[in-house]
Amino acid sequence: MKRLSSFFLMLLFSSLCAEEYAFFGKHFFASYLECDLQLLGNVDRLIEVMDEAVRASGATVLDKSFHVFESDGLTLVYLLSESHASIHTYPEFGACFVDLFTCGEDCSAIEFDRVLRDYLQPAEISARQFLRHQTIEEFW
Repeated sequence: MKRLSSFFLMLLFSSLCAEEYAFFGKHFFASYLECDLQLLGNVDRLIEVMDEAVRASGATVLDKSFHVFESDGLTLVYLLSESHASIHTYPEFGACFVDLFTCGEDCSAIEFDRVLRDYLQPAEISARQFLRHQTIEEFW
């Protein structure tokens, strides 16, 4: 009897976890071109703005790591409970690439993107978001 009730508890727990962590995610990525060069090159402030953007998305930060290159280029990666976020800057081109992948429905790439656009002031933007599950579909 004890084995049977343990089995049902495990089955119930597994189904709850499966609902919470469904095999589904949203992947946003963008290229910001002709950004304000002073803002793009201010590495300390840009890290703060990325922190703000990730928080605005609703994601939960587990850890982050970064590297600053000689040109003040920055690679910054966030490990999120929901997946990951990153920025790769190219000050010599006045540009950067950003990325936010989150599982489930709770996070907002729109808010993540808004915070970064407001700060970097890019003249040109190319952005896409994809739904990722068994297949990959363009979302916007």
